[in-house]
Amino acid sequence: MKGKFSIAVAILAHRLSADAFAISSTTAVRTSSSLKSTANKEQDWSRPDLQGSSLIEDTLLQMESDVEFQELNKKIARIGVDGMTKEERATRRRALDELGVPNFLQFVAENDDSSNTDESPVKKKQLYRNPEPNILQLNIGLFCNQACNHCHVESSPLRKDETMSADIAARCLELLQNSPNVDTLDLTGGAPELNGQFRFLVTLARQWANENERKLTIIDRCNLTVLLEPDQSDLVDFLKENQVNVVASLPCYGEDNVDAQRGRGVFQRSIAALLKLNEAGYGTPEHPELELDLVYNPSGPFLPPSQASLEGDYKRELKENFDIQFNNLLTITNMPIKRFADFLAKEGKMKEYMELLVNNYNSQTVGGLMCLNTVSVGWDGTLYDCDFNQQLGMGIVGESETSESTKKQKLSVFDIKSLTDLEKYSVRTDNHCFGCTAGSGSSCQGATA
Repeated sequence: MKGKFSIAVAILAHRLSADAFAISSTTAVRTSSSLKSTANKEQDWSRPDLQGSSLIEDTLLQMESDVEFQELNKKIARIGVDGMTKEERATRRRALDELGVPNFLQFVAENDDSSNTDESPVKKKQLYRNPEPNILQLNIGLFCNQACNHCHVESSPLRKDETMSADIAARCLELLQNSPNVDTLDLTGGAPELNGQFRFLVTLARQWANENERKLTIIDRCNLTVLLEPDQSDLVDFLKENQVNVVASLPCYGEDNVDAQRGRGVFQRSIAALLKLNEAGYGTPEHPELELDLVYNPSGPFLPPSQASLEGDYKRELKENFDIQFNNLLTITNMPIKRFADFLAKEGKMKEYMELLVNNYNSQTVGGLMCLNTVSVGWDGTLYDCDFNQQLGMGIVGESETSESTKKQKLSVFDIKSLTDLEKYSVRTDNHCFGCTAGSGSSCQGATA
């Protein structure tokens, strides 16, 4: 009852929150009937009727009627997020014990021929990042207009409080300036565009890069549907003006599969958003500076197919059916954490999935692990080795470089002067890391081998 009440309150608050979401009485309020799927290829897929309307209310209603979500909500209320994380880890460890598989780093050391060479990031059964990481990834908030069932950060319209402050955003820009090898600012969430710091970060980072003649790639990890939200009508123009690369989630080119994984009506909104991006030049040969990449993740407990072959399928289907163009397809393995871990546990498939990951271990993926060249920052400023560790609360532990204290602690953006200060700390690993080394490998940049 507690979970249902909180969602009901959120729906009411959303309806009344004109200042936060600028809901128009003529465009934003809609019924579920406007989201019905259609196989009519002659329809106007740009969906002008959805432009400026919000998906949030529909997402909240779907969450309210989702029995599995309600059960998960009750469990979190009972044992807390930390308790859930510990339970997930124990379940994965039991599965590996039954398979006779040691911990991740021991397994890598035993199965990697290059683990004892100078070039290997694995030394004495520890994993070390590159001395000068080049990607600064910021998770600026967990608020989202969707609640996808595979989401490893468990974002939803209910996560309004976990949002990056102006002070932390400003400090992240200082670290960017102080870390000369960083050439990529990667903004993620939630729906990062709905966070108040998003445009501040993009604008100042681009302005600073231009003024200092520094090559900087800015990435917006976009769920696509946010482009149609109220108050976001100028978002595409903003992204284009600041030459922001768009990395967009689209787990399939078919409506049923997308809506089953991401929520009712998401496919049609995603197609409309992609057409909007194409119209602005994104993903087209005429504008190579405006990159549009799509992200595929499996709908169940199996590994992604070949990234190259699947990209061909995506390009053919999206072009033939919707006249959509894009640059690259990135395939990402579902990590056995959070909502996907809960799914595996309910289906009794955690052992089967962990066995799949272990049996498909590929030593060629180790050198491309994203934790080697990325520093991840949580919405509260805590530093992590990767976005997955972030969701498990596995922060980078060390001594502050900005105070006289020698006490080891979880480090934040205020504890370091530059990303190079993290060179001396090994990467924290656990049994979920098998997800990044299976098959062709997996990272936020797609396949790694």
